[in-house]
Amino acid sequence: MDTQAIRAQMPTLVRGHVPSNVRSFKFNIFDGQPKVSTLGFHIDPKPFEGKVIAKTDEVIVVKTGRAEFAVLDRSLVTEEPDEGAKVQVEPYARRRFDGLRADTPEESTEFTAEGQPYTVKRYVLGCALAKLPIPEPRCSELQALIQQLEQLPAPDGFRRITHMLVDAGARDFTWVDPLPDDIATPPAIGFTVSSAKFQGHVTVLYERGDDLYAVELRRDGELVERVDEVFFDTLGETLEQLIDDGNWRLIRVHCLSARKPVQN
Repeated sequence: MDTQAIRAQMPTLVRGHVPSNVRSFKFNIFDGQPKVSTLGFHIDPKPFEGKVIAKTDEVIVVKTGRAEFAVLDRSLVTEEPDEGAKVQVEPYARRRFDGLRADTPEESTEFTAEGQPYTVKRYVLGCALAKLPIPEPRCSELQALIQQLEQLPAPDGFRRITHMLVDAGARDFTWVDPLPDDIATPPAIGFTVSSAKFQGHVTVLYERGDDLYAVELRRDGELVERVDEVFFDTLGETLEQLIDDGNWRLIRVHCLSARKPVQN
């Protein structure tokens, strides 16, 4: 989508939908690219509602406020609304394995000096992790693998590798956590995924001898594919090629009401 051309068209597209006493208007473009805050952090847009006021071959324009608009890449919307329809829009947001948004604040219970409990919410700017549902391991190599999956970026530069696993429907996690002196057993993390690219079981194994990873895909217990000699900094790229279908970029649109018929 040519964002520069869209910006130039916006005054024409919103004409008649901005109050006459308003001299300027605002708009956000949703084209599958990550949003960045004024502080330089990646942010996850919130869902919003509005009315479709214009459509072109490339975009759908939704009025979300008195002089505020959202521009949706038409090729990414999950539902094609009519002009005049009221819609609910949910752009992509990174999520955790429990289904909550990754930017959901962490809550913990603290106690006053008198023993009264209270809830503390912690917000960390620029931090939207998806922690693996795996307990603290005893094996240092497995611990390193967990940290790499949670911290290393996916190839898109917006998500971490674990966000990519969430988007692929990763669940039913298993892990191999050998004792420090058990060098014959490779540390590993396994899980099932269900994406348009692959449905089955995925295992990431640490190969001590080569100090590299291997990734195995299995379906119904049968080995479908194995990728050897995976460096830690190419783990995200390898998993993307194997399980990421790209559907996470879609903009979920739900029509709340159809266009009102014209009265003759």
